[in-house]
Amino acid sequence: MLIEIDESDSLVNSIPVPACPGCRMIKNEWPGEGYTHDGETYCCQGCAEGTGCMCVAVGTPGFSRRGQRLTRAEPRQGEQRSGAPAPQGELSGERDKLGTEEALDQGG
Repeated sequence: MLIEIDESDSLVNSIPVPACPGCRMIKNEWPGEGYTHDGETYCCQGCAEGTGCMCVAVGTPGFSRRGQRLTRAEPRQGEQRSGAPAPQGELSGERDKLGTEEALDQGG
């Protein structure tokens, strides 16, 4: 069963289309998976960091293997690939570098 949508309906036209906050590229045209930084999802790392959109190098709009490779994010200093802050102290594996006795001595 098909549902008919009246394109002249103001509600249909007022629904915002998801887009990159940096370059305003519509999400369906992103060549890769996107890049999340500071709670916002951008089309690429360049838009997230303000260094310029890398998606223009891909050429054709829409998800593709080539686009995914060209817009692949590089890890940032002090952050994980997901954009979350890198763990510090005990969670960073710091105690794992020490022997068992030294690690137990450092525990709370």
